[in-house]
Amino acid sequence: MADLRFGTFLAPNLMPFYEALAVAVGTRLGLTTELVGETDYENCVNDVNDVCFVCSLAFVMFEREGISPAVPVAAPVLADARYGRLPIYFSDVIVHRNSPYRSFLDLRGSAWAYNEPLSQSGYGITRYHLVSIGETKGFFKEVIESGYHEVSMSMVANGQVDASAIDSHCLSVELRRNHAFGRSVRIIDSLGPSPIQPIAVSKRLDSTLRQGIVDIFTTLHHHEDGRAALALGAVDRIVAIGSEHLDETRRMHQVCEQANYLTLR
Repeated sequence: MADLRFGTFLAPNLMPFYEALAVAVGTRLGLTTELVGETDYENCVNDVNDVCFVCSLAFVMFEREGISPAVPVAAPVLADARYGRLPIYFSDVIVHRNSPYRSFLDLRGSAWAYNEPLSQSGYGITRYHLVSIGETKGFFKEVIESGYHEVSMSMVANGQVDASAIDSHCLSVELRRNHAFGRSVRIIDSLGPSPIQPIAVSKRLDSTLRQGIVDIFTTLHHHEDGRAALALGAVDRIVAIGSEHLDETRRMHQVCEQANYLTLR
């Protein structure tokens, strides 16, 4: 059994990046580590992981239910200039390259795919955007849960659905490694920004160890091997955060709650 268990609840195509982060932390602490790709939130709720990479909406929803075994301590800053050196991301709305759609409003009556309902990037931000533009009366003809952003991307590229909102971090990595996919889709809009997915550390861990983990994450960009690990995820650096990092996700959810629009349709 490893000394530190890392769990990721995020897009599988980012797994090499999170694996590199787990290795970097273990190497610097002199501890063995393992990274587990989680398929549901049970281990998050039950505080199985010592360090987890989890969506901000899932964190906020569990927090509202009184379930908060982990503390958000750090967050990536993506390398592209569009992020303004802040720990944020966008949800890029993609369609098939040959489709007629040119804007989000063109998608009225379309078939839409989302990854899963506790995802801010695929579900929460779309729901919030529809509330913001006053479109809460069945904007889409069909709404399909795909399970993962990668599946949603494939569904758009193959013409199975018309559109989807994809985490711009996940999308940029996919476009970089899969040129055929890039030739099949185009971006027609960007929703957000949202606070990027936090790195959370279990409250079970000794405070000295928790701080040591934060210090390692936030200084990786100072070292050649750390920069190589960050580059796997197109990340410039990782910065320290607190619970306030999630305030914008909390606000967006509250807006949808007040509008009585909690189910995407």
